[in-house]
Order: sequence, then structure tokens, then C-alpha cells
Amino acid sequence: MFINSSHPVTSRREYLSSILSKGFPYSRKLIAHTSCVNALVFSRDGRFLVSGGDDMQLRLWDFHQDNVTSPSCMCVGPKSNVFALAVSASNRYIYSGGTDETVLKYDIAYFDSGMTYTPCTRYTDHQDSVRGITCHPVIDHVVLTASDDGSVVRHDGRETSINLSRRRAQDTLQLKTEITGVEYHPEMEHLFVTSDSRGSVCLRDDRMAFGPLSRRSQLGVVLEYNTRISRKSSSYLSNPESSSVVFDRDGSKLAVTFLHYYPTVYSLSDPNPVAVLTAKQLPNGSFVPPTEKTYSNSCTMKHGSFGGFGLETDDLYVAGSDDFRAYVWKLPPVPELLEQRQIISERDWASDPWEGGVAFTRRCDDVKCIPVEISRPLCRLNGHRSIVNTSAVHPYMLHVATAGIEHCIILHSPTPSSPCTQDLADSPTETRSLSQDGDVDRAAYFRALHGHHLPVIETDDPDRMTISMFDHILREEGEADVFEARRWTGDGSSSDELTDEVDKDSDEEIPFD
Repeated sequence: MFINSSHPVTSRREYLSSILSKGFPYSRKLIAHTSCVNALVFSRDGRFLVSGGDDMQLRLWDFHQDNVTSPSCMCVGPKSNVFALAVSASNRYIYSGGTDETVLKYDIAYFDSGMTYTPCTRYTDHQDSVRGITCHPVIDHVVLTASDDGSVVRHDGRETSINLSRRRAQDTLQLKTEITGVEYHPEMEHLFVTSDSRGSVCLRDDRMAFGPLSRRSQLGVVLEYNTRISRKSSSYLSNPESSSVVFDRDGSKLAVTFLHYYPTVYSLSDPNPVAVLTAKQLPNGSFVPPTEKTYSNSCTMKHGSFGGFGLETDDLYVAGSDDFRAYVWKLPPVPELLEQRQIISERDWASDPWEGGVAFTRRCDDVKCIPVEISRPLCRLNGHRSIVNTSAVHPYMLHVATAGIEHCIILHSPTPSSPCTQDLADSPTETRSLSQDGDVDRAAYFRALHGHHLPVIETDDPDRMTISMFDHILREEGEADVFEARRWTGDGSSSDELTDEVDKDSDEEIPFD
């Protein structure tokens, strides 16, 4: 099933809404990896799903087949876990990075089913794990990579190795904390966004971020998004870690995945958020019972994704959760969200009507922004038996891929068949509960913590020990309160070094033409 672009926009949108009214109740497990799958990305033309994980291999799943069941080829070369993937503008190059501190580039121009690709280029500029990769929206050979070493590096495959040390200095943006995500704007090629472990999310201009030091300005920052949150019952703010950031199709909005908090949506040129995506309601509108788990993100690095299945704008957002599901939210248009959110004074915030609420603010005594809470997801994606970390939405066909702690990828669909799948099964309606054997889970965790391989157990469940390890982590860290886990004291422990220099007129929208 795919969206026919010849239909008028309104009818296509209505047609899509009718198909998705019951969610994605059909699915298939795509099995080829042998351990956790940490990263998923579709090529821009929708032909390939690229996956990578702890088994140090990339798999390419060809969606031009009549029935996708196995990968068509693979890429080898990583020396450790893969955490980041990207596909170039023309779909010719695949980039990967992870804990081996190396970015690998693969040329798949001459695709042949069954091939094993090796890297055509290796970039070794980082000194710690590579957390983010983003390809230039137009130029195939230009890519930004971000690392736990605090650097964002711009690579240009057209350049020679002459004066390499000078080129690296000019093409490196060094920050003071771990960079958790980076992404080029899909249409304005000089803009990119970064997220970091201190909770800062910044829109940057590469003309100000790179090049000779004499031409750089404010670390390239043109807008710092407001990511600190306030709660009436707390006398201090919290700055949740921003673990990933992603633009939608046209770059009019971006979403940040926060550790210990909810996915949060921003309009491009507005520093304050427009929506927070919770799941306090079930898709049918009833509230989640107190005994049932719902969306949470306290234990692993999550990467969400926008989708629109070929429509002009992306109005869906998908994110994985600690409750062994992924969630799909349908987003109202940005102008509607801007109209509904509330900007209130500190005095009004202190009044009774806001009791128990959470607001975004830069300082304790500053104005408060209460974004629209979208508490009812369009649907929940089931089928996983442990934490879901990553998702990818097909650009045209009605498929969502999710992955995480298990060695399988799950391909979800609103229909049992599509142009690339046949006879999909009904997805499970229930999720697994945590195991009851806490001692076994604890032992699995400490074996992994001290660098010991998890024991191979003769069983039909290859994920048993990995799931057991993360069950222990969920018991210890699950559903942490963000105000306890990430207390901000205003002592420079977040992005204060930028606050005085950037966005002094942040209440006004900034044009980026």
C-alpha cells in the first residue's frame, strides 16, 4: 500500500487517515542481525532500509521486492557497536559510526543482491563514540558527524589530503560536552541542529561554525531552543538530557527525544516548544490504568522519526519506549499548536490553576511556556519483548520499522499486504512483563558491566540473556523522575555559556532565508 501522489492533497490526506484509523495491527519480524539493533534509516528514495547494531554489520533490506523477508546485502567494516547511520542525498553512499570512533563510507552505486560491501573511505577524526551522522541535503560527499568527544566534524569527500591537519581544524566545531545528535536542515543547507548531554539543543549556521577562527561566531549558534523545565512543586529547574534530535520532511519543525522526559516538538524559528508528546491516554481515548505501563524513556538512547508517507508535510512522529512498545502520535499543524500553547508570567504561574503542571523556562523567575500536550497517541506498535530504541518511517509506503534490545527488526503495517510485503501476521496485543527472577537478571547485568560475554544458553530464545540484563536495568532505573535525575542549578552545568551570547531577542521569530 502506498499513497498515489496524483490525488488532490485533501483526498490523499483523508484516504491516509482512514487507513491509519486502526493503527498498524500487522507486522513481520525481519531477522538477520545476531544482537541489539541500534540504528535504522530508510534511503531517501525508499528503496532500502539500512540497519546496524551490536553485531558490527550493516544490513540492507530492499523494498523493491514483492515480499521483504531477508536482507539483500550487507556492509562490513565496523570494529564495534554501530549507533549511527545516514544515507546521502542521491542514495549512493551509506555512512556508519559507533563506539569504534570511526566513520565508514560505503558506495552502493553498483548494487547487486548478495554482495558484501567494504568501506570506500574511513574517517578517523573523532576520539570517542560517534553518536550522530547527517548527510548534506544536496551534496553527496558532504557529511557532518558528532561524537561523545564534543566535536562536530564536517567531512567533504571531494577534498584531497593536502594540508589535512589544517583542513581538520577548519572543519571541526569543538564543544564542551558530549554531542548526542546532529542533523542538517532538509532544505536550508547551511543550517544544522545539535543536541548534547547537558540538554542543550541549538540551531547552527555552518558558515559561522566552521572555517578559519577569525570568521567564526558564537559557535555557529543562531538559536538556542528552550529545554529547561519547571514544576511548581520543585524550587529548582531540570535540564533533561537531549539524546537525539530530528527534523521533519520540510524542516518546519523538529523533535527532541529527552531522557527521563517526553518527546518535545519545536517550530524551527521559535525557541519555545509547541507540543509535548505523552501517552496518558490509550488510542481509544480512555486513560491508561494506573497498573499499566505507558511511554517512558529512562534506560537507553532513543531515536525518534517523523513521517508523512509521501504527503507534503510530516504529521506523524514515532518513538520507542521502555514499556516494550513504540508510539505513533499525529501532530496538528504548527500554527494550531502555536495558538493553543500558553506563554504566562511567573506571577500567573504561581497561581493555583497551574498546580501540578510542568512548563519550559530559561530561569526560575522567567516567563513560562506550557506547550500543547498530545496525550492520546494515534496507536501503539506492539511485538517487541524488550526496550524499543529506534524507529524509521518509510517515505512513501505505509510501513514503520522499529528495533531495540532484541536482534530482530519489526516491520509494522496498517494492512496485511502491500507492494513490498505479503501475508503479514497480526501483531500481539499484549506486552511481556518483567521477569520474576531478579537474581538471574542482576547476574547478567554485572557480567556485561565487567566486560564478560553473556553466556550462550541452549535455548530457542537468542535474546534471553540480553533481555534479562535490560530487565535488571529497568528495575533499577525505570521511570525515574526527571527533576531528581537531572537537577539544574544554574551553575553552568548546562548550556549557560551560550545563553548570554545567543538569542537575546528570542521571543521574536528569526528568518533563515
